[in-house]
Amino acid sequence: MTTMWAAIGADVFSVMVLAYVVYYRRYFRRDLVLAYVALNVGVLTVTTLLSTSSAGMGLGLGLFGILSIIRLRSSSITQEEVAYYFVSLALGLVAGLHPDPVWLAPALCVLLVGIMYVADHPRFAARTYRQTVTVDVAHPDLESLKAALEELLGATVLHVVVQDLDMVRDLTVVDVRFRVNAQARQQTKAAVSAPREEMLAIVR
Repeated sequence: MTTMWAAIGADVFSVMVLAYVVYYRRYFRRDLVLAYVALNVGVLTVTTLLSTSSAGMGLGLGLFGILSIIRLRSSSITQEEVAYYFVSLALGLVAGLHPDPVWLAPALCVLLVGIMYVADHPRFAARTYRQTVTVDVAHPDLESLKAALEELLGATVLHVVVQDLDMVRDLTVVDVRFRVNAQARQQTKAAVSAPREEMLAIVR
């Protein structure tokens, strides 16, 4: 009984930190915060009941797998948000199964939240971005396409996936991963701050 309550307490604390402290402060989607907490609490409740009853654990996990797939397909979410879904699910499963010894479930919960905090930290690959870009020139040659994108974005292109090459309308749609140069970032900041400073000077 002590093991179960320790696991439940650790799970509630961990999912609150994961949803409200880690996820919300980085992505600001209140609807998914509710979804993560609800999924976690639901999995925790059913897993706890199944672990103490004669019902098959496989049946319960299968039901939650179906529910999570339906939810993930019902709206457009990013791969980062899918990762938070699975960690919320894993937290509920770990706490619901509450394995011995008593410290194991809390330790696993803290480990999962800690890994998400570090792996999804904004400072990790802070200058690397991914965008879908439409170029108003058809580029059948990949090297010329990369050169055009680097000039357009003011960045170093790391990887390019051509999604659509339209020779009739002279368009190229690409999925590009790039790293912004430090000098380009400073120029962009200066360009953004200059009109603001001019407006303040006019107001004064």
